[in-house]
Amino acid sequence: MKSQLSLVSISILASLLLAQPAPAQAKLPFFGAGDQEMPSLAPMLENVTPAVVNISVAGSREVRQRLPGALEQFLGRGGELRQEQPFRGLGSGVIIDAKKGYVVTNHHVINDASEIEVTLKDGRTYKAKKIGEDPESDIALLQIEAEDLKQLELADSDGLRVGDFTVAIGNPFGLGQTVTSGIVSALGRSGLGIEGYEDFIQTDAAINSGNSGGALVNLKGQLIGINTAILGPNGGNIGIGFAIPANMMKNLVAQFIEFGEVRRGALGVSGRDLTAEIAKAMKAKTSKGGWVGEVVPGSAADKAGLKSGDIITHLNGKRIESFTELQAKVGTLGVGKEIKLGILREDKELTLTAKLEAKDVSTASAKVIHPMLDGASLADGKTPDGENGIVISEVAERSPAAALGLEKGDVIVGVSRSRVTTTKELRDILTKSSGVIALQVQRGNRILYVLIR
Repeated sequence: MKSQLSLVSISILASLLLAQPAPAQAKLPFFGAGDQEMPSLAPMLENVTPAVVNISVAGSREVRQRLPGALEQFLGRGGELRQEQPFRGLGSGVIIDAKKGYVVTNHHVINDASEIEVTLKDGRTYKAKKIGEDPESDIALLQIEAEDLKQLELADSDGLRVGDFTVAIGNPFGLGQTVTSGIVSALGRSGLGIEGYEDFIQTDAAINSGNSGGALVNLKGQLIGINTAILGPNGGNIGIGFAIPANMMKNLVAQFIEFGEVRRGALGVSGRDLTAEIAKAMKAKTSKGGWVGEVVPGSAADKAGLKSGDIITHLNGKRIESFTELQAKVGTLGVGKEIKLGILREDKELTLTAKLEAKDVSTASAKVIHPMLDGASLADGKTPDGENGIVISEVAERSPAAALGLEKGDVIVGVSRSRVTTTKELRDILTKSSGVIALQVQRGNRILYVLIR
C-alpha cells in the first residue's frame, strides 16, 4: 500500500479559535509574546500524551483453507485444511489508572495474542496481562507493573455535542505516537456492522490503522472516547473515524475489574428505531427514540411496567435517539444495574424504573453469535413443553436470519445434535463449529433443522 507522509496542520483550527473566543470550559493556551501570540495545543498535549501508549502483540491463530474437491474426498476433513499461523500486530492504548497500571485498548488489537508489550512515550517497555475483554463492544483491559505512570481523566461523553473539538492520539501504521485534530462530526452512530454494540462518536480527526485503542480527547485533555474504527478505502483515512464513548468504556472496565468479564444486563425488549412511518401509525409527537415491539414476559422491562407500543425517549435522564442506541447503552451496563426510562405512551410522558437482568435480548448479539443469525432477536427462554431453549422473539424482514427460514416464536434447542439451552451455550458451540451447521429448532410441536453454511 502506498502512503504519503505530511505534517498535520492546525491552521484552520487556529483561525477559527482566533475569530471567536473559546468557551470557558475549553480555553486554549497561548505561547509566544506580543504580536506573535498564537493558540496552541502543545501545553495540553504535554500532559496528555504520556498516558497514551503503543501496543505490540504476537501470537498464533487458526487459519482455514478450503480444500479442492479431490483432496476433500480423499482426506475426509470436512472440506477444510486448518493450521496455526503466527502473527504480529500493532495498536494503541490509554492508561486510565496510573497506580494500578490499567491500560484500555480495543479487543481486536489483542485478540488471540499470547504476548502483549506496552511501550510508554518515554521508551519504557513492559509485558502486559489481560484483565478482561469483550468482543461485542471491542473493549479490553490490560495491566502493567510500572512506576511513575500518567493517566487520563475521563470526561462525561454523554455531554458531547456535534462541533466540539477533538484530538486523536495513537500509533498509526507503527510510526510512533502521532497527534491529529478535528471535531465531533456526529454522535450515536450505529448500524455499521463493526461491533455488536454500537454507539460511536464520529470524528474527522485523522484515524488510521494502528490508532485502534488510542485516545480521543477534548481540549481539556480529558478522554472522551477510544478510537476503534474508520470508514475508508484500503484502511486509509478519509475523515470518517469512530470512537467508543468514554462512558461506555467506563461501564465495561468496572465489570472487568470486579468480575474479569462482562456480565451484561438486559432489559428484555425487542423493537426498532422510531421512524416517521411508525410515529405516524402510533400518532406519536416525537420522531426519535426506541419503539418497543415486544416485551419478554417476566423480564426486567415487564416487571418495570413497559408495554408493547411504548416509545423510549430517555435513559437515566439522557435523550435516546434510536432503539439501537438504547441497546448499546443497556448492553454495556452490568446485571443488577437500576435504570430510569423516560417513555411516551399514548402521548403521556412516564418514567419507569427497571433493574437489569442476566438475559440477552438483542439483534446485535445474534449477529455476534453468528452472522447468519443477524436480524433475529434471541433470549433465554422455554419451549411450549417447558424445556429450556433460545427463543426467537423477532426476525427482521430481508435479514440473514429470515433468509434461513427462521420465524418469530421458534425456539433453538440444539446444534448438530448437541443440546443447547442458553444464548451463551449457543455462542460457545457456534464459535468452535465449522462447515455446515445444523440448528435444531422447535416450532410449535414440530422439530425441524435449519442449515447454516
